[in-house]
Amino acid sequence: MTANGTLKPAELAQGQLDAYNLQDLDAHCAFFADDVVVADLNGDVTIRGMAAYRAKYVQVFADFPQNRAELVNRIVVGDTVVDHERVFRDGVNEAFQVIAIYTLAGGRIARVDFRK
Repeated sequence: MTANGTLKPAELAQGQLDAYNLQDLDAHCAFFADDVVVADLNGDVTIRGMAAYRAKYVQVFADFPQNRAELVNRIVVGDTVVDHERVFRDGVNEAFQVIAIYTLAGGRIARVDFRK
């Protein structure tokens, strides 16, 4: 699946997750707005803009080459997608859970709020 501006909210969330799991940085980033914002839920903004987003995930993929996320549950309400994910840094063990709240605008993910 590629980000083409006509995807439904659940398709955008799934497409970025699939690209994340393949560690395909270009495909993953294509699902996000150029001015994407990432924040801790009810907390500080940790990333602003695509350059910072790309740099973060270059590092994540380099540090954790077997990294993958497994979808536990997804809720879609309008242009908001809430994913409950289990993340494995070594590919199998060391799982932690996260909630990712994706806010969509203009056919892309404009904001992500994380809760670990």
